[in-house]
Amino acid sequence: MMNRFLTNQQIDSLVEAIKSAEQHSTGEIRVHIDSTTDSTTDSKTAEAAFEVFKELCKDKTEEKNAVLFHVNFEKKYLTIIGDTGIHEKVHQTYWDHLHDYITAEFAKGHFYQALKSAILETGLELKKHFPVKGENHNELPNEITFS
Repeated sequence: MMNRFLTNQQIDSLVEAIKSAEQHSTGEIRVHIDSTTDSTTDSKTAEAAFEVFKELCKDKTEEKNAVLFHVNFEKKYLTIIGDTGIHEKVHQTYWDHLHDYITAEFAKGHFYQALKSAILETGLELKKHFPVKGENHNELPNEITFS
């Protein structure tokens, strides 16, 4: 699916970044691009993000270590949600810092680069806390979802 913020080539590249970020960790990364939540309130957008998280990520990994980047480019809005296994190990300050970086880049119109950096950064963080021991099954699809 094409949207006006990312080319199909950039979307493919983000999927590759997800694969690469997940290579050295059992953690899973999902990206959902939302252009339907037409909300002016953060709580509504956060609610929509949590619904997507429940559908795509929650309790779907053995170590409860899936992360969702829920993005609404029109609103320059981003929600990052991690499953319970991640919250036990990665501090909120890490996510706040990442969130601030991405939204600052979105404000400059750097949608693709910011998202790609965030995916790769998250991969490095997951690797610290959820290193691969033995086989590394891909528990969740890498493709980007849209609404």
